Amino acid sequence: MFRKTVGLASAGVLALGLGAAMAPSAQAAQSTSGSTTATTAACALRLGSVTSTGAFTSRMVNATAPITIGGVRGTAGVFPANQVQKISTFTGTPVGTSGESRSGLTVMGGALYSSSFVVDGQSQLDPHYPHNNLRIGAGWSDYRWIEQSVYAGSPARTLLYGQRADGTTQRWISDGKGWRITAGAGGLSTVKGIALIGRTATSETFLANTRGGSLVTVTWPTKANSGPTSRVVRGSTWQGFEQLIATKCGASGTLLLGIDKETKSGYLYAVGHANGTSTAIKSLGKVPLTFSDPQYFRIAPKNDVLNGG
Repeated sequence: MFRKTVGLASAGVLALGLGAAMAPSAQAAQSTSGSTTATTAACALRLGSVTSTGAFTSRMVNATAPITIGGVRGTAGVFPANQVQKISTFTGTPVGTSGESRSGLTVMGGALYSSSFVVDGQSQLDPHYPHNNLRIGAGWSDYRWIEQSVYAGSPARTLLYGQRADGTTQRWISDGKGWRITAGAGGLSTVKGIALIGRTATSETFLANTRGGSLVTVTWPTKANSGPTSRVVRGSTWQGFEQLIATKCGASGTLLLGIDKETKSGYLYAVGHANGTSTAIKSLGKVPLTFSDPQYFRIAPKNDVLNGG
């Protein structure tokens, strides 16, 4: 169960910069200065989705020129139909010679669940392993998004982030007995999409876009009761995306997917190591995929290194 141990940090701790708005299509053709140090052709994002029937899908979005999409692998019966309201990054861990264990957090029926299952070589549920949607707690109907971050360093940690509809963002830590709040902040009400791009022993960094069109980094120290700080990366043209999904690209860069749910389209970007407005961003173009499933998320490896922030 959740055990609240600290109050919210000051609502004024985070002030996001807002830029002039542009037409939603502008970000697709955005020309950005600088060049990325990563070799984008070698990068790929493993994209997961939950369909309306409750199936779990997996495919690769490859940063080739042009962008290519790997074959979809679907697993039926993972979730009840039309029930998944929010979903975190899932972790995929190899099992045997061709299977995979998958785990993450979901919100269904207003409650938070720990979801896990194992697939065989044909990406179907393996009946030899448990298939669990374990209820953690209620009260999650008002949350706009959730994200789980698993740090495999020393000491290891597992954090959960969630943002309520009023913009209040909270963070919990798993202590082996449950989840307890370690920090919270206001000031994120203008954020539309947010993706984790950096993780160290002492902080975690997100990339977020705002309704006003800004693209910003949000860095949050992992110390209890700490508050986040933000830094503008771009001042305009990023308001068209309702969701951001990111993965490692190169030694210190990020492959970023922006999803426009209104047009069911996605655009891919190679982003250099975050450094304010000096951050290099290269538009790789429109993804040849129709984003029509209710939920999209990233499938991460067990050792998920993120150095983009």
